[in-house]
Amino acid sequence: MTKTDLAYTGSYTDWTRKAILAEVEKQMKPSRFQHVLRVEACSIELAEKYGASVEACSLAALLHDFSKEHDAKIMKEIVLSQGMDSEMTGYGSEIMHGPVGAYYAETVFGITDEAILDAIRQHTIGGETMSLIGKVLFIADYIESGRTFKGVDEARRLAGISLDEAAYFKIEKTIIHLVKKELPIYPGTIYVYNSWIQRKVGKS
Repeated sequence: MTKTDLAYTGSYTDWTRKAILAEVEKQMKPSRFQHVLRVEACSIELAEKYGASVEACSLAALLHDFSKEHDAKIMKEIVLSQGMDSEMTGYGSEIMHGPVGAYYAETVFGITDEAILDAIRQHTIGGETMSLIGKVLFIADYIESGRTFKGVDEARRLAGISLDEAAYFKIEKTIIHLVKKELPIYPGTIYVYNSWIQRKVGKS
């Protein structure tokens, strides 16, 4: 199945892919929109490899950064009014845009599938538990073809072997990056790391 074959109407949402693309493009600068398209392409590849719903993974990818460039004040208002973790408001768009993006996915685009919504919520820091769709988006956002950071080749290699191994790699490297940069770490990120390392150690 190619991206142009995808038809969302009557399934996860009443929006067509073309309409979603048009709305998403309005929300961000061109470079980020191209990133979104690359994440979608990577998500589809991973979905096909690991047996996830291509349609669901495509939708999650297209909407994952919907609110990334929105005004921080508006995002804070949504976080607080919707009963999300208020602590995330102190960590800016990097942390807020996932949960706020899921809010828009549901309220604007009519998506009710919790696996898709959770994937969008969790795509930045991961989740203590993640669905197959969630892992696909989490990793695709990290390894899409435009990424050039040190370690991305290893992340791509792991993604070809195991979604769990690739997800743990991203979680671990994110913690290391934040510590090296002497940046504050959102507590949810630590909870996610602890959950994944405990499972990893338990398997060894």
